[in-house]
Amino acid sequence: MKVAFGCDHAGFPLKPVVLNALDELGLKYADFGCFSEESVDYPDIGVSVARAVASGEYDRGVLVCGSGIGMSMVANKVKGIRAAYCENVKSAGLSRLHNDANVLTLGAKIVAPELAVEIVKEWFRTEFEGGRHSRRVGKMAEIEREESCQGG
Repeated sequence: MKVAFGCDHAGFPLKPVVLNALDELGLKYADFGCFSEESVDYPDIGVSVARAVASGEYDRGVLVCGSGIGMSMVANKVKGIRAAYCENVKSAGLSRLHNDANVLTLGAKIVAPELAVEIVKEWFRTEFEGGRHSRRVGKMAEIEREESCQGG
């Protein structure tokens, strides 16, 4: 599995924690930045990661900003992305199990480093359950297609 990772300056303190968790899971990843605590605009990094996942070049993505919410909003603007903002292990697992989330977003000002590790591990270890959930994920994709046809 190939993972695209990105963070903004507010997410930068959590970056080594997340990358270490990916290493522990034996996952290959690319770092889309940022590379310091110098101020950057989270949409620039978020859209780069989301597009890399949507294109199929990467299987999944992880984005970190201060709250996790901004990165989630940006990623979900990209067709084919199902970004899940998670503050706990349970929501991380369910976002994969039921929603087939392909981008995880975390808030460095919300989630403690130890919890971030557990969230990341749960998210990557959980497979999509399929079944009735496939129908629902398919309906989300259909809404996305309809909106793009309407110019929405």
